[in-house]
Amino acid sequence: MPILIVEDNKDILANVADYLSMHGFAVDCAQDGLTALHLLSTNSYELVVLDLMLPGVNGLEICHRARRDMGLSMPVLMLTAKDTLEDKLSGFEHGADDYLVKPFSLAELLARVRAVILRSRGGEPRRLQVQDLLLDLEKMEVSRDKKPISLNRTSMKILEILMRQSPSLVKREIIEEAIWGDDPPSSDSLRSHIHYIRAAIDKPFEKKLLHTRHGMGYVLK
Repeated sequence: MPILIVEDNKDILANVADYLSMHGFAVDCAQDGLTALHLLSTNSYELVVLDLMLPGVNGLEICHRARRDMGLSMPVLMLTAKDTLEDKLSGFEHGADDYLVKPFSLAELLARVRAVILRSRGGEPRRLQVQDLLLDLEKMEVSRDKKPISLNRTSMKILEILMRQSPSLVKREIIEEAIWGDDPPSSDSLRSHIHYIRAAIDKPFEKKLLHTRHGMGYVLK
């Protein structure tokens, strides 16, 4: 999923780019407004993470030009150290879709990026499917080959993460952060949940869907 990050602070840019890349995004970077405008005119992005204060052309002008001159409709998440209501309203008036004030946590940034992209696509999918495995997100029910499967809440959330990323590999640390935040339990906790999920969705069936990549993570395919 291609996104553009526009940020003049090299450390922030590197941290954000690495973090979002680790979570499955294809990231382009710009440290000034002119470079950002050039990338926007030559590439297609699902989202732009845009700093407000930039050398050359500021974030508000970039957003305004992208909407007015280029006719671009991709969502824009604006980053800024300014947190007054007037600043936020100005950002929205120039075409921003969301606003995140510095300093921010990378986990919150990721959550907002995903939420903004989902809104731009018309909302959250109501169910996920990998072959004959179904997860109904409204009813929070799991079934395979039309047979109901019982999972506890944590295991169901892990399964949701794996299904959303299928058929890609999901690293252990990404799952642990999504489930337990910055204070994950022992390494055996995730392994126990994976064992529980595998017994529920794979053991009764001939074809196995949940695979372990030792030392790396898990993949559902």
